[in-house]
Amino acid sequence: MHEHPADIAVALQAMPPEESWRILRQAGQRRVAAIFSYLDHACQMQLAMIVPRADLAAIVTDMQSDDRADLYHELSPEQREALMPALAQAEREDIRRLTAYREGTAGAIMTSDYAALPSDISATQALRLLRREAPAKETIYRAYVIDDERRLIGAVRLEDIITAPHRATIADIMDTNLHAVRVHDDEEAAARKIARYDIIALPVIDDQDQLVGIITHDDALDVMEAEATEDFHRVATITDLDSSVSRATVPILYRARISWLMILVFGNIFSGAGIAHFEDTIAAHLALMFFLPILIASGGNAGSQSSTLMVRALATGDIALSDWGKVFARELAVAVLLGLSMAAAIAVIGIFRGGREIALVIALSMILIVIVGSLIGMLLPFILSRFRMDPATASTPLVTSIADATGVLIYFSIARLVLAMP
Repeated sequence: MHEHPADIAVALQAMPPEESWRILRQAGQRRVAAIFSYLDHACQMQLAMIVPRADLAAIVTDMQSDDRADLYHELSPEQREALMPALAQAEREDIRRLTAYREGTAGAIMTSDYAALPSDISATQALRLLRREAPAKETIYRAYVIDDERRLIGAVRLEDIITAPHRATIADIMDTNLHAVRVHDDEEAAARKIARYDIIALPVIDDQDQLVGIITHDDALDVMEAEATEDFHRVATITDLDSSVSRATVPILYRARISWLMILVFGNIFSGAGIAHFEDTIAAHLALMFFLPILIASGGNAGSQSSTLMVRALATGDIALSDWGKVFARELAVAVLLGLSMAAAIAVIGIFRGGREIALVIALSMILIVIVGSLIGMLLPFILSRFRMDPATASTPLVTSIADATGVLIYFSIARLVLAMP
């Protein structure tokens, strides 16, 4: 097995668990743990059920502390009770400490495999210490400087230690301008901080400013990927899909999709009721029905574009709730320009299809429908955020359904007014 553990994990996940374990156990113990860490949670759980307890304990022992804690979270209570006695005291305590933090916090994704140095040793002594500890640490490219009470006071890069003068101490070369998070801070905020400052790891401290762990860039990437996946699911009104799509069963996919689809079905009844209300106008001017799908789709598309921009901007912190007034004014200006442009294009067809009066109805309707759709798409994420709901819930189907019902009323109301004129 000379391939990267991640590539081997992908291949093993496509096999039955028994076959995966038969191949996996042929590798060395440390490599087995590395490959096991790259398996998705569903595959890990399947293997945990068939791997002998002693072998599973050996794998868990050699895993990185954060990966070890993640695996423990996924095990059933019976599997946890069977596994813990087979682990050494140090591993048991490490698991208990890391799994004590609430899911979604910095403490839940941190690792305790960090390099720590006192401030009063020389660079030469620090190198010897790091060389000895390197095999057990997740990264030594950045070591953290602590005092006698384990309070975080600085950080130092491996490069600075190597190039430091012979008699320089860690205190002389350490960086005291640190970016750290507390154990109960949100994991997404920690991940964004790693991305913003382009650092390899972020120290995690407790309420006493003591260093308790670090969040590495790969864990931050996992958090951002999970958040992006969750947002994509919500944009498509898919809820509570914890499994990967490739492994999800029919019942899981059904439950994830049915709730919002049922809500939107009843929401679309308003569109049908609006059409029924204007039956007389439609019967007198059948050409109006030709343009109905075009106008309704235009409002939904404009709203979806606006909603997507706002959801992403709110998620990344590009805009805040307090910016809604400025964003509203700008979106209104953009929507007016979009509506005018689209109205000019569709009015030409309206003249040939139904005459000047129909063209006027279509043009006015297009302008108002695009403006209203855009503003709905822009405002919904702000409203949901104001009530502490995920703005991604202002998804394309939801915005489209609201814009559809509104568009029908706008279109036929304008048609009744304009076409009733002498």
